[in-house]
Parts: sequence; C-alpha cells; structure tokens
Amino acid sequence: MINKDKTAFKFFMLGGLTTLTLVIIFSFTSMNKFAIADDSQEFPQNYKVVVPYIPDELEFAGERVPLENFDVRERIQREFIVSTYYHSATILYLQRANRWFPIIEDILDDYDVPDDFKYFALVESGLENLTSPMNAVGYWQLLKDTGKKYGLTINSEVDERYNMEKATEAACKYLLDSYERYRSWTLAAASYNMGKNGVSNQLERQKATNYYNLVLNGETTRYIPRVVALKYIFQNLKLYGFDIAEDELYPPYETYSVDVDSSVTHWADFAASYGINYKTLKLFNPWLRENKLTNKSKKVYSIKLPIEGTIKIIPD
Repeated sequence: MINKDKTAFKFFMLGGLTTLTLVIIFSFTSMNKFAIADDSQEFPQNYKVVVPYIPDELEFAGERVPLENFDVRERIQREFIVSTYYHSATILYLQRANRWFPIIEDILDDYDVPDDFKYFALVESGLENLTSPMNAVGYWQLLKDTGKKYGLTINSEVDERYNMEKATEAACKYLLDSYERYRSWTLAAASYNMGKNGVSNQLERQKATNYYNLVLNGETTRYIPRVVALKYIFQNLKLYGFDIAEDELYPPYETYSVDVDSSVTHWADFAASYGINYKTLKLFNPWLRENKLTNKSKKVYSIKLPIEGTIKIIPD
C-alpha cells in the first residue's frame, strides 16, 4: 500500500506540475501577444519627444554664449529641455509675463539695463510674490538689507519688495552697481544670484574673469543658462510647441492711483470707500502687509485701485 500510494502521489504531482507549466506558458504567450500588439500600435496623437533645437549662436545682454565649449552647450541644452517639457511652469510664465513684462521693460529701459534682465524675474520667482527659504522676498527675490540699501521701505506694515515697480527699480540699481564692478552683464547677473562678494571671491580664488569658466554652486551655474533658454523659447514659441491663444494670457491690470500721506486706521474701510473690498485692495497692492498704516513720517504712498468695471467684486 505504501508503494502504491507513493506512485499515485508522484503521478499526481507530475500531472499537477505539467498543468501548471502549461498555464504559465499559455499566460506568458498571451501577454507577449498583447505586448507585441501594443508595440505595433502608433501613439494616438501626432506627437514626438525630441531634444529641443538649440541655435548655433546665443547671447545674453549682448554677450556671446560660448556654445563651442561642450560643458556650456550641455548646460544650455539642459535648460532648453526643462523649459520645453515642463509645460505647466512655462505656460504659467507666459501667462504672467503678458501682465508684467510691459512694466518691467519700461523700467529696465529707464535705467539703461539690458532688456534680457526681464527674464530674471521669471527665473527668480516665476513672476510671483514669493518668499524663499533664505527670506528673499517678492518678484525679484530681494533680501531685506539689499532692499533697504536700494531705497525700499520695509517694515511690519509696508514691504516694497512686493511692489513690482519699486522692486524692479531696486533690482536695476543693484545690477548697475554690479556692472560697474565687473564690466560684464553676465557676471553682474551671477552676482544677483550669489552676491557681489560671492562672485568676487570666486573670481579671485579661481583666477578667472569669465562666468562660464567659474566653478560655482548649482543654482548660479544654472542661472544664466535658464535665462538664455527661456528668452529664446519665448521668442520662438511655435518652434517649441507652445500654441497659446492671446485671450489665454493674463491681461495687464487696469488701475489708477490714489496718494496716501497720512495714517489709515483700517484698509478694509479705505477699500470700501472706493467700492472694493480688502482682498481686492491687497490684490493690487500686495506690499501692504498689515490691515492698517501708521505712517508717522507722513510718507506719500501710491495706492493702486482698479478702474471701475475691470474687476467683478464678489459680494459678501
């Protein structure tokens, strides 16, 4: 009985394994057929992922980018790839730029700073009023001491780093000072990111005079290439696959200004007297950091208000 049972058990096991093997083979064959079928099908859209085109010549603020150097070319190519395929960020940049670039361009022109620097606000903040981990603030990401040095009012109630016009003027003053020191807009740009002392120390330490020859931190190394890539993509949108309708871009704000040279007990009451609410007032004047203004010095502040009919106020 024991031998017969062993024989029956062996037969059962062999039969089971054979069946299991057949099931596995059949399943693998079926899966493979599906895989082959999927591979043979074309993508349902006329879409290709390619390395973005890079022109043979690029420049920043009138200064040539040395693309013949393979390291520089690869750094530039990286930023073309990122800005081309990180669609969500680049589309938002385009939308915001339509609102803010006209203002920035006028101020850059007034200060004789190259127009290419308008892309710096994009790289710095995405044209949003952000605060960095290092407490750099606003569209131009200015530190508190830097902002004060270049004429901005910064206190608990008012922070003009959040004011596009004022912050752009401060950025221009900083860049002009840097250009006077380095006689290079590219090095002036690098100093905006890592500070004048930082750039000067590295120039001396590395015995170099050219931004592209410097070993710098990762952020500053990418800084100019990011600006160059965004500039060229913005100038050649269709070439990089961006087809944004005019009405999908954010329009410039339509405002008028009211001067205030005294204290304001509550900005919500001030806003109501002009037919808007506190939120709307803050939208156009994000540099107002408190709900009141003490203003003991009687400084004149220009408050932007929306032209009637340009914004729909949500009733409470």
